[in-house]
Amino acid sequence: MRLIVAGVEKEYADGLSLTRLIELEKVATPQYVTVSLNDAFVESGAFPDTFPRDGDSVEFLYFMGGGR
Repeated sequence: MRLIVAGVEKEYADGLSLTRLIELEKVATPQYVTVSLNDAFVESGAFPDTFPRDGDSVEFLYFMGGGR
């Protein structure tokens, strides 16, 4: 199946969960990542049971604090 991950089209095996995708993509600090699937946020507890489909778009987001 083809997914668009962080704006890049990539090929993956069918039946891939978000948890496995995070592992394959070597996401830094996966415990703090927020995932957007087709522009909708996915709760971290749902990662193991969420399976992107062919053509889906996945983004890994990190919220950073800072400023004054």
